[in-house]
Amino acid sequence: MFDAVRNNKKIVQVFLLLITLPFAFWGVDSYVRNMSGGDELATVGGSSIAQAEFQQALREQQERMQTALGANFNPAMMETLEARRAVLENLVNQRLLALDLARKHVTVSDQRVRDTIASIPAFQDNGQFSLPRYEALLKAQGMTQAVFEARLRQDLALQQLIGVVAEGVLVSRKSAEGVYSVQQEERQVSEVRLGSANYAGSVKLPEDAERKFYEANRKRFELPAQVRAEYVALNRDELASQLALSDADLRKEYDAHPERFRQGEERRASHILIQADKAVGEATLKVAREKAEGLLKQVKANPGDFAKLAKDNSQDPGSAAKGGDLGYFPRGAMVKPFEEAVFALDKEGDLSGVVQSDFGFHIIRLTGVKTEKARAFDEVKSEIAAELKRTEAAKKFAELMDGFSNTVYEQADSLKPAAEKFKLQIRTTDWIARDGKMAPPFDNPKLAAALFADDSVKNKRNTEAVDVGGGTMVAARVLEFKPASVRPFEEVRADIAKVLVSEEAGKLAEEDGAAKLAKLVKGESLELVWNAPHGLLRGTQDLPPDAVRAVFRAPVDKLPSYVGAKLPGAGYAIFRIEKVTRPTVGEGDPRLDALRQQYARVLAEQDFSAYVAALRKRYDVKINTAALEPAKEKQ
Repeated sequence: MFDAVRNNKKIVQVFLLLITLPFAFWGVDSYVRNMSGGDELATVGGSSIAQAEFQQALREQQERMQTALGANFNPAMMETLEARRAVLENLVNQRLLALDLARKHVTVSDQRVRDTIASIPAFQDNGQFSLPRYEALLKAQGMTQAVFEARLRQDLALQQLIGVVAEGVLVSRKSAEGVYSVQQEERQVSEVRLGSANYAGSVKLPEDAERKFYEANRKRFELPAQVRAEYVALNRDELASQLALSDADLRKEYDAHPERFRQGEERRASHILIQADKAVGEATLKVAREKAEGLLKQVKANPGDFAKLAKDNSQDPGSAAKGGDLGYFPRGAMVKPFEEAVFALDKEGDLSGVVQSDFGFHIIRLTGVKTEKARAFDEVKSEIAAELKRTEAAKKFAELMDGFSNTVYEQADSLKPAAEKFKLQIRTTDWIARDGKMAPPFDNPKLAAALFADDSVKNKRNTEAVDVGGGTMVAARVLEFKPASVRPFEEVRADIAKVLVSEEAGKLAEEDGAAKLAKLVKGESLELVWNAPHGLLRGTQDLPPDAVRAVFRAPVDKLPSYVGAKLPGAGYAIFRIEKVTRPTVGEGDPRLDALRQQYARVLAEQDFSAYVAALRKRYDVKINTAALEPAKEKQ
């Protein structure tokens, strides 16, 4: 709900992103008052951050990460001491800002709160603020108007406070040019690689080297505990697939909700885009607009050349190659100025003027219109069936959950009763390692922990029924168990030898490379086979980062210049720098304006960090690290 608020200023937005957890959740009063209940994790200026507050923040951060990472999210990420400490540090920073807000008596007028609420798209209907929509959305969030408006007022107050820091950042053109020149500097280099494999034949290991390595690194050769198990899964989607619906049921749903099956008007358009962020300087916007107006004149003079002009001039990488074609789209799919221009055109072939959006300047041609129509029953029948099945399956799943849990618990020596009662298939796993990356559904931490629990391993009892997400409950039972062990020395001896030889060969390559480099630096001539010169930029991915840094740290007052770098696991490389090129930028170059904004954000972040650091000195901050540790780490 606060996105519209936070997008007002780019630099202010950066600061708000730094405060990962939503500042306005509890309110200033709850920040400043002492919440001590004997379980505080930290105190800030005499006020406490209690376990309840921390756990709430931890849950919210976990939900955000799950939304961002999707299937790649692992709840165990949030159970490390580092992750928990980061969440607490964010809470501390929020408390510090809240205390400073109260100290400085920062206020926000009622009119600004009203204007902000009215401008939030979620509360609008056809572009206008809708009180019923506003009330309905707040009710859905379990929030009263008074609470929401108080929290929004606090968020706006925080913006004011941070804005003071942000608006003090100025970046001169000369500074930006210097940074741009360094960032885009290109160095022409040749290189010689001394691969460690070429030195492997010179390595002679002591007789007991492998044994010593094995004894010193036994943990590297540990095999984690493993189980082979069987399991049953009560799945909502499988329940849906078992349901049968008649055409009469589907027709009844279709007739009851005709509005749901109306297909709104869609339009097809092509465009030519000249990119220009609204935040860049006026001079840059003027240049971009003039270019767009020039192209518009060409299109009007020769409408048949639109596709060619789009291919040659449009700066939209997604559509330029297709002559600017964007395909069909409904209302709400495009940014508002673009959409309004497209739907204001009368017929196919009509041309807009120059339209400005957040992306730049557009020239738009209407190429197709699909009028609003009701979708036929046969067309939507499968959609209706799928929706009704999902709804019924969700109800049935909720009804069966308790019975499923009770059955696997009460009939703990076998999964067969649960499988028969709920018509489920008993599946069998391969060997599962306790510390390995488990395949679904055992990638769920709670189910994995239950599978390796003492009662499951020793007594071969069913695990509890675990909700693994996605409308699925799983219960498992261990069939076989292998305790953790260490691989025998003879089994790993050859692998250890390879590792040791590779390490020693790498050292020999490094020593030889350093000796050769020293001679080159002195001006001595060496018979080396250099590869062809190639350009190297700071962000290149072709070399290890340490090697790139070495090349760009090398002095270039006299060329050629030589520098060397280790190549992890591959040996050593010597680089010969032959030429240095630094770009120049002209007046109005959009790249320079973009860099100035980026540089300003970096400086603003530094200023903000310094501001928070100063608050930490003003208000005494104490953190109870022992209480912060996850339960398993305190055992």
